[in-house]
Amino acid sequence: MSELHKFIFEGLPVRGMLVRLTEGWREVLRRREQAEVHFEPPVRALLGEMAAAATLMQASIRFNGALILQVFGDGPVKLAVAEVGSDLAFRATAKVIGEVPAGARLEALLNVHGQGRCAITLAPDGDLPGQQPYQGVVPLHGDAREPLQQLSQVLEHYMLQSQQLDTRLVLAANDDIAAGLLIQRLPVEGEGNLAGARNEDLIGLSEDFNRIAHLAATLTAEELLALDADTVLRRLFWEENLARFAPQQGALGPHFACSCSRERVGRMLETLGREEAESILAEQGQIEVGCEYCGQQYRFDAVDAAQIFAAPSIFQPPPPMGAQ
Repeated sequence: MSELHKFIFEGLPVRGMLVRLTEGWREVLRRREQAEVHFEPPVRALLGEMAAAATLMQASIRFNGALILQVFGDGPVKLAVAEVGSDLAFRATAKVIGEVPAGARLEALLNVHGQGRCAITLAPDGDLPGQQPYQGVVPLHGDAREPLQQLSQVLEHYMLQSQQLDTRLVLAANDDIAAGLLIQRLPVEGEGNLAGARNEDLIGLSEDFNRIAHLAATLTAEELLALDADTVLRRLFWEENLARFAPQQGALGPHFACSCSRERVGRMLETLGREEAESILAEQGQIEVGCEYCGQQYRFDAVDAAQIFAAPSIFQPPPPMGAQ
């Protein structure tokens, strides 16, 4: 069962989370295979790491909406996306054009010519007053323009640059499980993440965080995938005073779900335009659309299309990266 574990280090300004995506992650891959979309192992591993990382980040901010993690660039992987809702429902997909080298890391997948980027978008649920979408974008290289080979390095850099928070991430994924460990320095004196220049001076200088982050860095990908949460935390932090919260599992924990629907696909067809829709109907007899995330197929005949353009207001806006 997929699970999320939260914990703090008593008396220290450091918190942590560990996520294990099991049946939900396998469902993502199964649906891709059903849709005859065959990702190579490096792409599957990247998507799994993204799903685990996005789950950790969503859980850390408790945002009332979707957190969308995207990486895009100039390699064979043009775009990879993981989306996690406020209820920890997740989905993931990728667009791959070209041959993926065996054992390819981030640079070979997305950043061949240095054009790769990572974007994190916060898309609020509904139209609540005062809530606006937010997006932060960072390159797939470090401050010295050195290519970053791991997603964890990119996200650590993002958190430091965008949120002014020291973060250590360990991510791993295979075809059975996607997992991640996050260690993060808490804001100083209870202030917000963007606490200003006074707290910027403390970034990277916390001995407590540095010690715990060093311990976390000793965790290998193989251990993260093979060991249960209790064993991982006991082995890493047996000398620390760890306070753990009840794990989030089942309906309250991470789980696969897709927000696509016939109504949202209909809205997308409306934006396509009546002329284009009628052209497809004349040629094929129906319009068939498949969701890129879950593989669900939606079919519209001439009567369906007429209803869409006669009453477009019944359709809701599409999801951030809806069915294509």
